[in-house]
Amino acid sequence: MMLRAGGNVRRAPKPGGTVPSSGKVQMHPRRLEWMCVAPYIMGMKQTMRTLDRREFVVGVTVATVTALAVGEAMAQAAAQGWEEAVKKVLGDAKATEGKLTMDLPEIAENGNTVPFSISVDSPMTDKEYVKTVHVISTGNPQPGVVTFRFTPQSGKAAAASRMRLARTQDVIALAELSDGKFLQVKRSVKVTIGGCGG
Repeated sequence: MMLRAGGNVRRAPKPGGTVPSSGKVQMHPRRLEWMCVAPYIMGMKQTMRTLDRREFVVGVTVATVTALAVGEAMAQAAAQGWEEAVKKVLGDAKATEGKLTMDLPEIAENGNTVPFSISVDSPMTDKEYVKTVHVISTGNPQPGVVTFRFTPQSGKAAAASRMRLARTQDVIALAELSDGKFLQVKRSVKVTIGGCGG
């Protein structure tokens, strides 16, 4: 671009450049440094692209091995978790089977929403009633599904809800009675699509 000032033709300065009185454009020293360094930077970028591919392959391998190890550790933790949850509910008591029923599908097409219902055969009087029913999953990262609490005023010890199941597993229901005894029932559920990210 040309500028006309007082009859003299002068070149307009480019960004980073200056126009001396002679009219020739001089480059700023920093801009000259950049122009000298640019080819080396371009070569470094090409080298980095090659390294990135290698690093990507190594990263994917490490991530896969780590995911397998974490998955195995989570499965072990889940196994320990549900056993601890059962022990926390029962303490030193032994649970017996009978009078407690749990209905849920044998095959759950979607683990995100598995319907279930529980009921306990109890007169629900002031002397004999169901205090709580705990539902525990053996394969979820968090074993505790739900705890239902009842009183004699509940009329009957029954409840229904939906739960998420991460994978095929057993579901355990534990009922605590007013006399300190426990009832237990266990059902297996095959999950075709996991509900907890599986």
